[in-house]
Parts: sequence; C-alpha cells; structure tokens
Amino acid sequence: MAPPFMCSLLFPLFLAVLSIASGYTPISDDTLKSLPVANDDFNIETGSLLSPLLITRVPGTGGQVEAQNHIASFFQENLPEWSVSWHNTTDTTPLTEDEEIPFQNIIVRRDPPWAAEGDVGRLTLVAHYDSKVEPEGFIGAIDSAAPCAMLMHVARSLEEGLKHMWAEMEENGEAGDPFTEVKGVQILFLDGEEAWETWTRTDSLYGARSLAEYWDTTPHAAMSAYRNPLNSISLFVLLDLLGTANPRIPSYFQNTHWAYKKYASMESRLRNLHLLTSKPASGTFLPDKDKKASDFSRGFVEDDHVPFMRRGVPVLHLIPTPFPSVWHTLEDDGEHLDIDTVKDWAQITLGFAAEWMDLEGHMPTTKGRRADRVQVERGADEPKTKTEL
Repeated sequence: MAPPFMCSLLFPLFLAVLSIASGYTPISDDTLKSLPVANDDFNIETGSLLSPLLITRVPGTGGQVEAQNHIASFFQENLPEWSVSWHNTTDTTPLTEDEEIPFQNIIVRRDPPWAAEGDVGRLTLVAHYDSKVEPEGFIGAIDSAAPCAMLMHVARSLEEGLKHMWAEMEENGEAGDPFTEVKGVQILFLDGEEAWETWTRTDSLYGARSLAEYWDTTPHAAMSAYRNPLNSISLFVLLDLLGTANPRIPSYFQNTHWAYKKYASMESRLRNLHLLTSKPASGTFLPDKDKKASDFSRGFVEDDHVPFMRRGVPVLHLIPTPFPSVWHTLEDDGEHLDIDTVKDWAQITLGFAAEWMDLEGHMPTTKGRRADRVQVERGADEPKTKTEL
C-alpha cells in the first residue's frame, strides 16, 4: 500500500449505499456469544490457518504457489460448497523488465444455491496474499498473511449459518422471491499488491487492476439484477496491515461511513460482552464512529481497493494510520504479531459479516461455549470490566 492519495467520491454511489444501509438488522448478543473462535488456528508455528502463510510469497516463486495451495485446499477440503475460481494474468515489472510475471487472484464465493450468477449482490471481503520482493526474506505477517487467515476463519464460521438460512428459505418458499434481496459472500485473495521497485500506478496493484478491469467489461446475462461482476459488489471490505497491537483505523470515505460505524459498533458490542481479548491503549480499534461529514477530506491510502473504487464500487478500507512500525521491514513476521489483536479482528469481521448476511437465528449455538472460554481466560475472580468505547 502507498502513502495517502486524493480521490473524488461519487454522489450517486452514496445514494445507492444509503439504500443498502437502511435494511441492516443488528444481530443479537446471544448469537455473538455463540460465534466460533479461531484460537489455535492463529498459532504462528502450528496454526492451521496462519502458519502456512508465514513464508515469503513473491509472485512467480515457489512460496507463492505454496500460499495458493494452502488457500485453495482449505476451501476445497473444508468448505466444498464455496466455489473457488482463479483470475490469471501476467505483466512485466521494473525489476524483471521484459519477463512476464504471473499474477493469480483467488476468488471464493458462497451464493444461495438457487440464485443465478447475475442476481446476487455480494459482501466482498478482501486481502492480498503476495509478499514484497525486498527486503529479501520479507514475510509480511500483517501485510497480509494475518488478514488472509482472518478471512478463512470468517468463511468457515459463516458456513453453517448460511446453509441453515438458505435451506429454511427454500422450505418456506422464499427462494427466488423477486421481492427478497439475494445476498452472497465473496472473498478475494488478491495477488501482486506490492510494488516491485517504487510504488506507482503501474508498479503496484497488479492483480487488483487486472481483475477490476476484467469484471467491469464482462457483462452478466440479459435481464440480470446486476450488469456485471463489479456491479454486484455490495460492499468491498479491504483488510490490510492488521495484526499489531493498538491499531488506529480511521474512517476514510464519507459514502461508506455508515459501514464503518457498523464495524465500530460490532467491536464495541464484542468488548462489552467480554468476547475480545486485546486491550488497545485507546480502548478501540475504530475511533472515528462519531466523525462528522465536515471532517472528511479527499485523502486516502492507496491499496487494492483503488481500481474498484474508481469504477464506482463502495469501499470500506480497514488499514491503520499511522502504519505499524514493522511495515515493509524484516520485523513484519509472526513473532511481531499480537495474536490477541489478530483474533479480535477475525471476530469483529465475523460478527459484521454474520450481521450483514442476516444470520440471526441461523448460526449454530453451543450453550455456554463462549462464556466458559472467557471465564477461563479471565479467571473466575477477576473483575469483569474492560476499557469500552
């Protein structure tokens, strides 16, 4: 990701996003308490989600292939009803000159089983899985191995709720109802985010630029609800540089500030329920919940969202400002992750996604599971208070 840049926002898009926000229904505390927790999956040495990604993942190398295999195999073996597809492209870079480097985006989707491709509006959760060429040996734990692992946890945790909800809709005759919004979940593991030499519009965002252009020029079938795959993105949520303690995530865009507030509210509720374990110095990861319209500027951080945003896609960018001190250094490795913060980002994102997908009453519950876990971690005699929003 690059330093702050300038962009204009689209007023028609703002109105469209407002219509999405108006139908948003909060999820209950009981459901939040029942959400699965990743725990050992984020162990940096043995965690099934995170540890295989704590390697160098430069495009065109064996490490990139290992990362791809880890992500694709996770879905194929654990979530077979999620579709896995690839968007492949090649490009030259300043370091490789005329040599074409492969960039391969991994696209994972879970749509209602009865829905046609062009009729599904998708919550789109995004992270890049490549790592930087230099310095040699750069791992990129926050940038962005940990966010990728978080999204894998979110997908696995949503599956039973989605399956139950859609089965109930089919049983009740609601499937295919023209007056019911058709919603799905899409996860993009993007390749080639990092610059090979110096961040420019052509030396960065290789996978994102190619995918956004391809989706923008690939029409859905006639009479579809959405004209193309780009248009079917209800909200583009990009996670980047997440995993160190005390992150501060600003609200960058006025047109998606409503979504930022939903994320901030989810964090606050989870902290009030003692379901998060990190203790940020400011009490919160997301401090801009009450930001006024007059306080927004036209500046933002360049990242994988830019090619999509320039084509009218609504974006929620979850990236800290200032950047963590380990950014683009060899210290951005597993040892410098704050695992409590990693787990908490996974839970906040899971809660946001479950609420977006209207999974209240559909998530599996194990009575006392979350309460027992928190009680054990805190100790029975500890005062049950935390710093709140």
